Amino acid sequence: MELATTLTSQTVQNAIREIGINPDYWYPVGWANKLQPGHIMPVTIWKQAIAVFRDTDGQLHALDDACAHKGVALHKGQIQGKHLLCPYHGWEFNGAGQCVKIPYLPETHKLPCAQVRSYPVREKYNLIWIFPGDASLATSIPLPEIPEFDDPDCLMVPIPAHFQAHFTICNENTMDVFHGFLHKNLQGWFNPVLTSLKTTESSVHADYRVSYKGVMTKILGLSDRGDEVTTRTVTLHYQYPHYHSSLEGVSSLYLMRSPMEATETKSFTLMFLRLNLPKWLVQPFKPLISAYIWRFLFSKFLDQDIEMMESEQRTYSNNPQRRYVEINPAIIALQKVMMRQYEQYRRKTLSSQLSGNQQGESLS
Repeated sequence: MELATTLTSQTVQNAIREIGINPDYWYPVGWANKLQPGHIMPVTIWKQAIAVFRDTDGQLHALDDACAHKGVALHKGQIQGKHLLCPYHGWEFNGAGQCVKIPYLPETHKLPCAQVRSYPVREKYNLIWIFPGDASLATSIPLPEIPEFDDPDCLMVPIPAHFQAHFTICNENTMDVFHGFLHKNLQGWFNPVLTSLKTTESSVHADYRVSYKGVMTKILGLSDRGDEVTTRTVTLHYQYPHYHSSLEGVSSLYLMRSPMEATETKSFTLMFLRLNLPKWLVQPFKPLISAYIWRFLFSKFLDQDIEMMESEQRTYSNNPQRRYVEINPAIIALQKVMMRQYEQYRRKTLSSQLSGNQQGESLS
């Protein structure tokens, strides 16, 4: 559905800062190359503590980070072959979460029915992905498509981020191109104009016309000269729960959100650039150039964004009844999608609980 792009005053519904996630999607939890065989990584997806481990054969597994015996954190344990051993009593769990061995029980003794919840887990784009919702849906829900990942002409810049803020605040920051004012000292964009806005049940698509000027303009290939203004289109596509944005073929950014707690969010972002530099110069030094661009250019933009998002969160936490006004219709459309996804999941959960109760009553 196409929406008007007129900037009109609307009151923000504070309930947006209290919603949870729809867990029936894939969420990134860590960089795959950081988890070596025989090691365990503790992660959290919306208040669910999960122990991700790579067995000695290199296979990934994800289990609730709580032993079925005493509830001890499993990520403090150790890997033995394909199994994860609890650090307290050495109870041994396979990748499906089944207890397969208790070291102080005779081998002939029947094991107790001890089960730890397991999660679907995948490895793609050098990211570890977990499906925290209904496991039966995991095979039918696709991961984001990132065609540039295998494009040799693109320079990939991995961007990690950690925010002390609700995930909706972080998502709104990405959709809000009007905050270029914040980055003016970094030669960011200016004079943004929202030119197109479309939405569906699970997505928001927005186009902004923005202007650039300065050294960054020349480095990114937006113009042959940095001393004149050039105007380009920034396209943002939010497909719940992740983002893709592009700048007229110059750059492409895939931003994957990982909500952890009510006031804590992680992001795993892959930026792809087509630099205005000779290929013979770029190819041998891609890792060094990527690290340089992140550290000395884009990390400064992110630091400024984080300061604003965390300030917004602190103000809301101190006074949840404070009223706010928004004039960007893209933000309002984004809030409606996030609210709708959460409500859909809540209705599904409630329906499942009612159905289970009715079945239990009929059996009794």
